[in-house]
Amino acid sequence: MAKTADQPRERFTNFTPYEMKKGEEYMSAEMLQHFKELLLRWKQELMEEVDRTMHHMQEDAANYADPSDRATQEEEFSLELRTRDRERKLIKKIDQTIDRIDKDDYGFCDQCGVEIGTRRLEARPTATLCIDCKTLAEIRERQTGI
Repeated sequence: MAKTADQPRERFTNFTPYEMKKGEEYMSAEMLQHFKELLLRWKQELMEEVDRTMHHMQEDAANYADPSDRATQEEEFSLELRTRDRERKLIKKIDQTIDRIDKDDYGFCDQCGVEIGTRRLEARPTATLCIDCKTLAEIRERQTGI
C-alpha cells in the first residue's frame, strides 16, 4: 500500500539526550556538536521524506476517467505537497540553526539573552526563544491576532 498524506509519518525521535558533565559550560563545543548532529540527522530524514513523496507522486500519477477518482488523487497530492512545503520551510530553519551553531550564536534567547536550555532545545532544536519569551509572544499573538 502506498503511503498517503493522511498516514502518520515517522517523527524524529532517534537520539540520545545530552547529559551535561559536572562543571561543563553551557553550549560547550561538545554540546554544540551534539545539537549540530541532531539537526543534520533531522534534516536528512526530512530530505528522505521529500524523495519518497516524489517517487510516490510519480508512481501513483494516473489519469482517471472518473472525475471523483481524479479529484481524490488531486486532493491527496495537494495534501502531500502542503506537507512537503512545511518541511521545506523547516529544512531552511534547520540550515539557519546550523549556521548559528557554526557562529557560536546558539542556545541563547534572541529576546532576553538567557539560556534556552538543553531539554527545550532537544524538544525543538530550532528554538530561538526561551520558554518565557515564547509564552509571552504566544499570548500577544492571541490577544492581537497577529
